[in-house]
Order: sequence, then structure tokens, then C-alpha cells
Amino acid sequence: MKLTNGTSTCQDGDTCTLPVSNNRNKPLHPARAKMTGDKVEVHQEPSSILSDGQRDDSNGTAQSHSQQAPPDSEHHCRNNWWNCCCCCCSCLSMKTQEKTKENKMQLSSIENFFNGDGESQPTLEEIRSWADSFDKLMKCKTGRKVFRDFLKCEYSEENIMFWLACEELKKESDMDRIEERARLIYDDFISILSPREVSLDSRVREIINKNMIEPTPHTFDEAQLQIYTLMHRDSYPRFINSPTYRKLAQLPTPSRKGSAV
Repeated sequence: MKLTNGTSTCQDGDTCTLPVSNNRNKPLHPARAKMTGDKVEVHQEPSSILSDGQRDDSNGTAQSHSQQAPPDSEHHCRNNWWNCCCCCCSCLSMKTQEKTKENKMQLSSIENFFNGDGESQPTLEEIRSWADSFDKLMKCKTGRKVFRDFLKCEYSEENIMFWLACEELKKESDMDRIEERARLIYDDFISILSPREVSLDSRVREIINKNMIEPTPHTFDEAQLQIYTLMHRDSYPRFINSPTYRKLAQLPTPSRKGSAV
């Protein structure tokens, strides 16, 4: 059998016509020819395979649909954070994390406490001496700075602020300045309306109220001693055992079992 331009010449000389695809854009699929007697039967198999161009167009369309999310699926976490239940979304704890980050400050290296102070950096031995006694810590200007930063983490910075304000009051000699400073100290740390009120017992508060009639540099001596004792007994032991101080003093950090690591 001889095929020529869509025609077939059979063995007996008859001419048989074969179907030819009219769609020039689509490639012809393999046809199966079967001879039965004097007839030639051609079976064109339907194809479910797309052409290369069609496959590319289909894949591109599918990919574009998968990349485009409907506007309703977006999480408006900032405005509707209480409605967001996405497991990978951290907006539910956003406010808590911001508050923790603001209050729980991490102490930086020891050099940062000397910038602009014109004070020489303490030696390693001096830093380690802070653990010997609370007096040595409070007498060192750098030690007070580090300790104050630690108290910020414990939300008790007002204690050392009050103690330092009392120390500055003792340096005053002008009566007008003394009265002015005493009023400020009372409003900032003694008044029950102050957000930075220090913890004092009723006996000490009564002494302060009497002294405020005629303020002197020693108006708050009783209160200063009580706050000093509070920091010594309560905050100071935690400071000495804190990872921050042990890092500054280059001391090993004790493990949970008590052994040094």
C-alpha cells in the first residue's frame, strides 16, 4: 500500500482515501491502519494529551491562580488580632511581647556604663568585690548603675532612685533648695498618689510628715535607711546570683543542681 497526500493505493490498484486533519495547529496523532480485504480502515485515536503550547498555557494559568489569594483570605492581624486563629500568626501575643521587651532590658557589656562619664573602667577585682558586701556595690558609681539597671528588670527601680535623691539632698546647703528638693522627693516617692511610691511602714511615714514641716537635709534619713535595708536583703542577693552580674565578673554560672558550668 502506498500513501500519497492523504490517498492510499491498495494492492488491487484501487484508490482509497484516508482522513486528513483540518486543524493545522494541532499535530496529527499516530493512526492505526488496518487492511481488511480490499479496504483500508484507519482508526484515529482520541488524545487527551495537550500540546506543548497548551501545556505551558495551562500550567501558567494554574500557577497564577495558586499564587493569587482572594482578598478575603488575608489576615488583618493589626485590626482584628483577637479573631486571628492562624497557628503561625503571633499577633495574639503581640502586646505581651512588646511589654516584656520594654521592661525586661538586658544589660550590655560593662563598657557601656562608662560612655560620657569620664570615669575609668573598674577592674575585674573591683567588680567581683561587689559580691563581698552591699556597701561596696553602692559606693561604686558604676556598681550603682549596673544594680539600677537590674532593678528595672524587677520593677523596683524606684528604690534606688529614692536613695540617690536622698543622697543629693544631703549635699544641699541652701534652705530654699533644700525645701524644694524635699517637696519633690515627697511627691515622687512618699505620696500615696505617686506611681513610684516606695514601701515604707507607718512609723517612718509619720516621722517624714513631721519633718516636712521644716525640711532639712536629713528629713528622709529614716526612710532612706529602710529602703537601703530592703534592697540589701531582697534585691541584692538576686543581683549577685544573676547571670548578668556573673558574666560581668567572669564567674561560672551555677547549674540547677548547684555545680558550676
